Formats: sequence, C-alpha cells, structure tokens
Amino acid sequence: MYICRLMHIYTLWYHNSLNNVMMSPNWTKEFKIICQRLLFRLVEILSNVLFWVVYHGPGEKMPPIENLLLLDTATAIAHKIRTQKVTSVEVLETFVARIKEVNPILNCVVDERFSEALEDARKVDEFIQSGVKSLQDIEKDTPFLGVPFSTKDCLQVTGLSHTAGLYCRRNVKAPQDAYAIARMREAGGIPFAITNVSEVCMWWESNNTVYGRSNNPYNTNHIVGGSSGGEGCLLAAAGSPLGIGSDIGGSIRMPCFFNGIFGHKPSKGIVSNQGQHPYPSEEQEGFLGVGPMCRFAVDLLPTLRIIAGKNADRLQLDTKVDIHKIKFYYMEDDGGSAVVSSVHPEIKLALRKAVLHLDKAYGIKAQKVQVKKMKNSAAIWFAKMKTKDGPAFSEHLLDCKGSVNVYWELLKWFIGMSKHTFIGITTALVENWGIKYGCEHHRYLIGQCSQLYEELQDMLGSDGILLYPTHPVPAPYHNEPLVKPFNFSYTGIFNVLGLPATHCPLGLNSQGLPIGIQAVASLNQDRLTLAVALEMEKAFGGWVPPSITV
Repeated sequence: MYICRLMHIYTLWYHNSLNNVMMSPNWTKEFKIICQRLLFRLVEILSNVLFWVVYHGPGEKMPPIENLLLLDTATAIAHKIRTQKVTSVEVLETFVARIKEVNPILNCVVDERFSEALEDARKVDEFIQSGVKSLQDIEKDTPFLGVPFSTKDCLQVTGLSHTAGLYCRRNVKAPQDAYAIARMREAGGIPFAITNVSEVCMWWESNNTVYGRSNNPYNTNHIVGGSSGGEGCLLAAAGSPLGIGSDIGGSIRMPCFFNGIFGHKPSKGIVSNQGQHPYPSEEQEGFLGVGPMCRFAVDLLPTLRIIAGKNADRLQLDTKVDIHKIKFYYMEDDGGSAVVSSVHPEIKLALRKAVLHLDKAYGIKAQKVQVKKMKNSAAIWFAKMKTKDGPAFSEHLLDCKGSVNVYWELLKWFIGMSKHTFIGITTALVENWGIKYGCEHHRYLIGQCSQLYEELQDMLGSDGILLYPTHPVPAPYHNEPLVKPFNFSYTGIFNVLGLPATHCPLGLNSQGLPIGIQAVASLNQDRLTLAVALEMEKAFGGWVPPSITV
C-alpha cells in the first residue's frame, strides 16, 4: 500500500514535470521531445520494478469449465435453443452458475437479474415448444432467441445498476433499456448481468469506489482494462456468451486485448448511443461507439447487424468478403511517441506472424507502412475530446450536479476518506494543464486529425485493412496504467478518426497473458475488419481459456 501511494505521488510529479517540459516556450521542439522521452522511460523503468515487487505472482486460478455449453458460440447456442437441443432455461442456469463460481475471484459482475431472466427463458422455451412459428422465421426475426447476454454499467438495462462507476450514482437504477440493449431484446436476447467499469467510464482500469476493481482471469494481479473491463473479464472467464460494450478511446478493444477475446468498435454514427451515461457532448458523439464483445469471431457480425438497426444497411454486412481481394498494410508501432510505451517484442512477433500467414495462405504481400502522424495519436485524441462548453471532469465526478474541489478531494483520498478514485481526482486536477479549446495548437492538432483521416482513407480505400497493435504491452499490473496513461493512444486515435476497428486475439504470451492486434478499415467498411477477425481466429485459434484450478 505504501509503495502504491509513493507511485501515486510520483505520478503527480511526472504529470506536472511533463507538462512543464511540454509548455516551456524557451526550449526547442527537439529538446522537449528528448526530455519527454527520457522522463517517461525513467518513470517506466521505476514503475516496472515497483509494481513487480507489489504484484508479482501467479494470482488466483479459475475454476474448471465443466459444462460444454460454456464453450459454445452465442450463434451455436441460439441454434441449439430453437431446435430444442437445449432449453433456454438450461443455458441460463449454466451461465449463472459459472458467474457464481468466478465472480468472487474476478469481481466483474456488479448487478444481475437472474430470477427475471430465468422467467424470460421459460417463456422462450414455451414459445418454441408451441410450434406457432417456424424455425426459419425464428432465426430470421429473433436470431438470438433465448441467449443470455451481459453489458457494462453505463448502458441502461431496465431496473439494473446504472452508476458509470460514480459513487453519487450508487443507488441509480436504469428506468429503461439503452437502444442497443432494446435491439438485443427484440432479437430474442435475454439481458442477465451488469459488469464493472472505471469511474465515469474514462480510464483503462475498471476500478471505482462503488464496486471496487476487477481482476484479470489470466492472472488476477493484472488489470482487465476499461471502461468495458468487467465485460471483457466476464466473457474471457466463460461467464457470458455475448456482451455489449462501448468505446470512446479503446474501451472495447483494450479490455478485449487484455482478456483475449474479440471486440469491435463500429464506424462512427452506426450504433445509437442512446442510454449511455455519461452521454457524450455534441463534439464527442461520433467518437463513442457501441459494439459487440465476444469470445468467438462468428458472433461479431450478427450482433453488430442487430444493434446497428436501420444503419446496418450502410455497412453492407451481407456482402461476402474475399480475403484474396483485400489489400493489407501494417505498422508495428506508432512511429515513436515520446510518452507511450514501446511495443512489446511478443506483440510485434504476433503481428509479423499474422502478416506471414496472409502470405503463406493467400499469397498476400502485406505492405509495411509508416504513417508519421500516428505518433501524435494521444495529442490528437485529447485535442478532439476538448469541448467548447461541455462540463469539466470535476463536474462529471458529481454527475454534473456541482463540481469537486480537487485539492480537498485529493487530501481526503490520501487519508482514505474520498469517494473518488485517485485517477478520477488527478484527471480533474490536470484537466486544465493541457491545451485550451480554440487556441493555435488546438487548431493545429484538429488539422492534423483531418489530414490523418484523409491519408488513411486514401490508403485503405474500399478494400484495405491496416493491421496495428491494439496496445503496446500485455495487461499491466493493477494501478500500473497510472504511470503509463497515454498507452491508450493505440486505440483512441481510431475513435476520433471514426474508423471501424476490430480486436483479434492471437494467443498468450510467455507469461500467460493475452496478446493480439486490431484490424482497421476505412469508414463504413466494417465487414472487412470482421472478416479479418474470422481469418485470424481460424489461423491462430482465437480465445484461449484461462488457466484453471484442477
């Protein structure tokens, strides 16, 4: 605990020092970059040692998967239910039992409607047994009939927790379903569990003062990601067949990377954000995407089709994709950002194996590219997230019903009396240290974003895929993101560009932690990234169950 608090103090110093380096008008640009890089590497080396001392170990193992239903795709489960190979009740009871096994270890599920879901499942079984509708019509109208699904604690599910990780919302229950959840219900899905998130859903470790933090099923000493971290964790532990997440800076793809599952951030404007909390500002609306999270790539496309509603037509999801006709490009890193971790060698190796597979299997020679503006990804993301009149983060911490006194709150945190997380308080504290909305540098970065969008659109066209790391390092130890805050830039850049991106797991590293890459396409070419996910799963196996207790 004392070491963690020391690192928290060090983090404050690091942020402040970094800001001073970046803002000093007397230093040349090159010298600033050198100082940034040296300072970050120093912090990274020290933190690696300290967090290893605090958290090193194998963690707690998962209980074994004893029911084979837990290993089925959501699509296969739906088929078995409508053909009466299994009942919806049997499926639901199986996944509920699994949650009760793993949740005491992982702390990923924060609310549930098991009893109500069981009643929903009974009605499904009665309907199917009645024979009033043909199997073909059931599959067409309700493709996930009787299949339980989960979602995160920022998307509304009627009557369930809707806190977004905020203590002041700890008693809030959703009055209705979010758009995506309503669409899943219409498709026959049964919501049954709500999963943990980060405070205000704006950090990449799922931890808050309402429900605590979630633990990685591959090693409980490591993070699950955020903000859809509880969701990724539950799916990886085989506690749910299908999940719905949301992503404004990587909140789907990072948890999928850390937990070894598939996840898709759709093109901007495809899935409605109705029912999210906090709801994005007008400027941020296009950056936030609701999308599917699942263990098996085959479940991505049908889920996206459902939650996209009428916008699904824009994606031409029924158009068959021929891998032979896709042009592949790849980047092994962002080009050398000074404040982002270097890409781990095992992640680079996994990316190269994917490139080699395309060559061996299809004769496709992927082109290695270097898009120089990518190394400014974090700065571009922060600039695009700036709003002219939107609420400050200190206001979000009180659900926009006032504003937190960040210095007083930080003092309370150090003596264990704050109702906010350290990262929530420090985010509010440093919010005004960066560039100002509308200033010259802000306008420059907005221009950089537009130019980067055009460059990628021109490169990818209607038949191109960029293979790119989802994250530079495997799942860090708990609290470690505090000293590597900008590592999210590998995912965040595609939010502000509005491009579709699918995370594809590529197995486990030498430490038993998941690794993978993301496939990115041009606007509304989501079907290409989903097809690549299927190909990567076929080639490399996809999701790998966590180590178990024997």
